[in-house]
Order: sequence, then structure tokens, then C-alpha cells
Amino acid sequence: MSNDKKGAVVTGAARGIGRQIATALLEDGYGVVIADVDPAVGEQTVKELSKAHAGRVVFSKVDVTKRAEVQAAIAACRKAFGELTVMVNNAGFNKPEPFLEATEKTWHAIMDVNALGVLIGIQEAAKTMIEHGIKGKIINTASIAGRTGFPDFAPYSASKAAVISLTQAGARALAGKGITVNAFGPGVVDTPLWEKLDADLLAMGASSKPGEAMSSLASQILLGRVAKPSDVVGTVRFLWSPQSDYMTGQVLLIDGGMILQ
Repeated sequence: MSNDKKGAVVTGAARGIGRQIATALLEDGYGVVIADVDPAVGEQTVKELSKAHAGRVVFSKVDVTKRAEVQAAIAACRKAFGELTVMVNNAGFNKPEPFLEATEKTWHAIMDVNALGVLIGIQEAAKTMIEHGIKGKIINTASIAGRTGFPDFAPYSASKAAVISLTQAGARALAGKGITVNAFGPGVVDTPLWEKLDADLLAMGASSKPGEAMSSLASQILLGRVAKPSDVVGTVRFLWSPQSDYMTGQVLLIDGGMILQ
């Protein structure tokens, strides 16, 4: 599935796992669109990555729930780098609430970004790949929460289960076009997202001191520590490489042995 004109779009790429994925794509020779809802951080990320990859990384402001903005990011990729060959639907967020207090507002906000955003990303990437004859790779960010529900993260868990189902549905729909759709499921990863979650859990009384929630979850990890974004990238790199050509509709968990299946 290789293509001489290699371009990739990574949503939620301004920080954390998304930024690490974007960096790895650049190292592998792709041109990359940093697609993120935060222009300030996104533009700064482009500036920093451009030091080693000048002319091969651009920013596009994207709210993944807005189809036109996703389309614009894909158009920017084709304009800058020739073709879209890899789409990484990584944008997502979480807002913890006790199970009995989870609200409709939280449900809709999380589901719109984490699930609808992935659906739109798969659809628009696939339409472009099909139109231009690209047998590309679509990669979605799931989570261990999509495999086992966490009571303080119920809407988030449901949204990531939806990502897994969308990955499977997309794989079935697009296999005949030579497009693969796979996902990876991180466990507990030390990122700015987790720092916010830790603060939220502390505020709602689910933990008693900063860092306690992460330490509690880390105690359930067979390898004895939480992940860094760099721990995740090797598996994602495999998913965009030719080595994964005979693989579609799959979800690979990268969690240090927290969830065994």
C-alpha cells in the first residue's frame, strides 16, 4: 500500500499521543497535517516539528465534529503533500463523573468528539482515498475503556466502544477498495489529558491527593508502570506500515498488561 506521494492527517495532534504519532510519521517520510482544535498549541507544535522537518508539517484548525473542517484538513494534506495515504483519527477527550451522576450534556459532548468525530474522519478519508485511487490506511484511537467499562468514565467508555465498532464496520465497508481500518487502544498514558483527568477525579472526591488515581490504576498494570506516549508509537507505526497490509478491523491494546483478552 505504499505511495510515492505520502501525506497523513492526524487529529488531536497538537500534544500528547497525537503529537508523538505525528513525529513518527515525519520520521518515516510522510508529510503531516497537525489537525487540532487548539490553534495556539497546534501552530507551536508545527513550529517545533519544522526545525527537523521543514516544509513537511502544516497546521489545520479542526473540530472533528464539523465535517467541513475535516474535509479542509484533508484538502490541505493533498495540496501540500500530493495525496492522503494515512488518516489517524486520534482526537478525543474525557470528563469523569460518578456513574449515577453522569449527565446528558457530558454524554453528548464526549460521544460527539470521540465517536462521531471518528465516523466523520473515516468517511472523509475514505471518500478521498477512493476518489484518487489510494489504497490507504485509516487508524483510530480506541482505549482499554472500550473493552471494559469504568464507572467514573461511563460516557468515555461507551464512546471508545463505539470507536471499536466503527473500526470494524469501516473495515468491512472499505476492504473492497483496498483501504484498511484498524485501531489501537492505549491504557493509562502520562499525557496532559491524564493530568486533567487526575485533577477532575480529585475534585469529585474519587481520589484524595494529586497523582493517586494514576498510581491506583498503575498498580493494576502487569508491567508495573503507566505508559509514555513513546510506548504507544511503535504499534501505531506498524499499523501504517506495509507489514500490516493483511490486517483490518483489528484493535491492538497497548496497556502494559492491564486488560487481558
